[in-house]
Amino acid sequence: MSTKRKSFSADFKAKLVLEVLEGEKTVNEIASQYKVLPASLKSWKKQFLENMSLAFDNSTVVKEYKDEIEELKKSKDSMAKKLGETIVEKDFLVEKLVSLASSKERKNLLDTKLNLSLNKQCKLLHIGKSSLYYQPKKPFSTGGELKLLDAINNIYSDFPSYGYRRIHSQLLRDGYNVGKKLVKKAMRYMGIEALYPKPKTTTANKEHYKYPYLLKDFRNDAGQVVIDRANKVWSTDITYIKLEKGFVYLAAIIDWHSKKILSWKLSNTMDITLVTTVLNEALALYPKPEIFNTDQGSQYTSYIHTQTLKSNGITISMDGKGRATDNICIERFWRSAKVEKIYLNEYDRVSTLKSDVADYMEFYNYRRFHETLNYKKPMNVYFESLKINDENYTKTNESVA
Repeated sequence: MSTKRKSFSADFKAKLVLEVLEGEKTVNEIASQYKVLPASLKSWKKQFLENMSLAFDNSTVVKEYKDEIEELKKSKDSMAKKLGETIVEKDFLVEKLVSLASSKERKNLLDTKLNLSLNKQCKLLHIGKSSLYYQPKKPFSTGGELKLLDAINNIYSDFPSYGYRRIHSQLLRDGYNVGKKLVKKAMRYMGIEALYPKPKTTTANKEHYKYPYLLKDFRNDAGQVVIDRANKVWSTDITYIKLEKGFVYLAAIIDWHSKKILSWKLSNTMDITLVTTVLNEALALYPKPEIFNTDQGSQYTSYIHTQTLKSNGITISMDGKGRATDNICIERFWRSAKVEKIYLNEYDRVSTLKSDVADYMEFYNYRRFHETLNYKKPMNVYFESLKINDENYTKTNESVA
C-alpha cells in the first residue's frame, strides 16, 4: 500500500534547517522529532546555503526578471494607448448618435440579448433607464372619457355649427360635469370643430367652372337636406388621416338617403386619380345617381371627373364656397369613422390602417344602427329603397301600358 507523500511549507523547512545549523541536535534527532526523513533535512540545508545570498542582494532576482518586467511594461503601455483611442472613438460615436438620433430611436437600439447590461447600454446611449418602463397614458381611453366623446359626437351631429363653448354648455345641461378645456381637448382629439366657411382639404382651381348647389331644393322646414330614396343623391369628399410618419388621404362616396358607403379608397396622394377611381368603382357596382354632390376642389371640377359624370347622365352639384355644412352627410360619416375606429388606434403602416378602414366600412354598412335611419342599418335601408323603387317603377309602367 503506497503512502501519500507529505508536502511541507517553506516556513517549516526553514525552521528545521535553522535547528540543523545550530548543531545542538543530530540530523536524525531532528528528523525523528518532526517526522521527516534525514535525507530531506540534508537536501533542504543544501538548498538554503546555496540561496542565502539572495537575502542580502536582490539584484540577481531583478536581473532574472528584468526582461519579463520590460515586456509587461511595453504591453501595459500599448494597452493603455489602445484603451485611450477606444474611449475617444466611443465618445465621438456617442456624441454623433445623440445628435443624429432621437431618444426614441436610440431606445430602439437596446438589445437584451447582448452580453451587456441594460444599465450599461442606457448609459452608453444617453437614455434614462426610467424611460424604459414609462408607458404614456393613452388619451380618452377610460370608460368615462369614451362616454364623453360619444356625448360630444351626438351633440355635434345635431349641431355641427357648435364650437367647444356651446358644446360645453350643452354638456352641462345634459348632466356632464366637465370644463371647457377638457371639451376643447376632446374635440381636438376627435378632429372636429365648428363647421363654418374655412379652407377646405381640397383646393379650388379658379379656371374650372363651379356648378351650383342643388340640394338646397330638398331642405325641410328645419333647414336639413332630406333625400327620400336611394341613388337620388350621392355625395363625396376627401379627409386626411395622420400616421406616425406622414399623412394618407381617404376618399369615399355615400348615398345620402341610406347613408351607405358605396366605395372608398386610401391614397398617399390627393389627386384626380383618387377621386375618379372611387367614382368609377361606385358606378360599376350600383345604379347611377341622379345628382352627384362634391365640394369645389380642383379634383372634382377637373375635366376628367366632370365628364365622367356628364357621360353617365348625372347632374353635378357643388357646395357653396367654404360651406362644409352643404355636404354634412359625409362630414358626419368622417366623424363617426374617426371617433369609433381610427382615433382609437395609432398607425405606423398604411397597410394596417387600410385593414382597419375596411373592417369599419363593413361594420358601418352592415352592422351599425344609424340614429337618423330610425336605428336601421345603412345597407338594409339602401336595398329596401331599391326594392320599393323597383316596385313603383313596375306599377308605373303597367298603368301606362
